[in-house]
Amino acid sequence: MRKIKIAQIGMNRYSHAPEIFHTMKIHPELFDLVGYALVEDERETCAAKIEKFFAGYPELTLEQILSDPTIEAVAVETDEIHLTKYAQMAADAGKHIHMEKPGSQNLADFERLIETVRRNGKTFHIGYMYRYNPLISRAIEDAKNGKFGQIYSVEAHMSRFDKKATREWFGSFKGGMMFYLGCHLIDLVLQIQGMPTEVLPLNTRTGLDGVDTEDLGFAVLRYPNGISVIRMGGTEVGGSRRRQLVICGSERTLEIKPLEVSIKEAAPYTLYAEQTDYASDESGHTVLKPLRSEPFQRYEAMLFAFAEMVRGERENPYTLEYELQLFKLILRCCGMEV
Repeated sequence: MRKIKIAQIGMNRYSHAPEIFHTMKIHPELFDLVGYALVEDERETCAAKIEKFFAGYPELTLEQILSDPTIEAVAVETDEIHLTKYAQMAADAGKHIHMEKPGSQNLADFERLIETVRRNGKTFHIGYMYRYNPLISRAIEDAKNGKFGQIYSVEAHMSRFDKKATREWFGSFKGGMMFYLGCHLIDLVLQIQGMPTEVLPLNTRTGLDGVDTEDLGFAVLRYPNGISVIRMGGTEVGGSRRRQLVICGSERTLEIKPLEVSIKEAAPYTLYAEQTDYASDESGHTVLKPLRSEPFQRYEAMLFAFAEMVRGERENPYTLEYELQLFKLILRCCGMEV
């Protein structure tokens, strides 16, 4: 199996850069990880993470990575506001790209990135965290195959309890928590139901600790046959354990809760998820079917798939058209005009 020569561009403060680099590092059978480049103000804002996760690997300049034709792929892991900028540089250099979610907030820049990748034919893979969750993937497949009957509502919830400094950082982008965490949920609803006819963004501020950012996100998505809701917050005690996805159809209701829980005694980033099916038997009684997933490693599944796509062994199910459609919907849920 051919190894992929890859480098990482950037280290983000509050997303998945450390996990991405660590996963590539522990799988040398797949990745020839040659080093990293720091951009923007990361040397100051991510100093502790750099020392912990990049130790033992050479720091390269951005130009060294982009100009080296033997480096065929990059992981772009900057803070959200810089993602599209550096992904565009990588695309211009003809690299395969794994990019942190969801991209910066400028639509024209994201459209240019999509068009560049379309022309060069390279892999463009975005790290939405639930795309390789086994129970969620199965639920989406069942929805597409009609096993829910007519779906009229999806409820998606994803919160946590953040420190004041993190919630202040939400002010870096319009929509706050909706852009930062809500993008993961918007991805799920779009896959299940397609584009809504109307989007009602209701993002707001709790004002807790004197923080004046949109740390409580809520959006209503209207469809011809129902309404779906997306909710997330940065001030919810126990919020990480209450994350859930509910799909309501004429034949079946499914709840996945928790979406993901860490298995503390297992290897880092090993997770499980739980679901309950609600269906009716022939007599009309509700039948409950609980299920816990097998343990899974979110970042392994994500990067293993990326490696297969780079080697041409797997087609990316998330087309460029879909990624652009999703990006536009995320901006609308953040209250931006598209």
